[in-house]
Amino acid sequence: MDQRNALLGEQFGICPICLKPDPEHVDHDHETGKVRGVLCFSCNAALGQFRDRPDVMRRAAAYVEGNVWKPKLVAPGVYRLPS
Repeated sequence: MDQRNALLGEQFGICPICLKPDPEHVDHDHETGKVRGVLCFSCNAALGQFRDRPDVMRRAAAYVEGNVWKPKLVAPGVYRLPS
C-alpha cells in the first residue's frame, strides 16, 4: 500500500492517461511484471483490451481522430498495411 501511495504521489494523485483524480488500479507490464503506475478502472481496462500493444493503441487513436485506414488491395486477398 505504501508503494502504491508513493506512485500515486509521483502522479500528483491523478490517472496519467485520462487525468481523473484518485486512480486505484496498479498497472503492470504483463510480460515483465514491472509496475508502470496507478490507473483508473477505465484506463486500466482499456490497456488490457488492447493487450498492451502500442501499435494497436496508435491505430485506435487515429481512428478516434477520424484518420481511418482504408485497406488497399494489392493482390487477391493481400492488403497493404498502413505505414
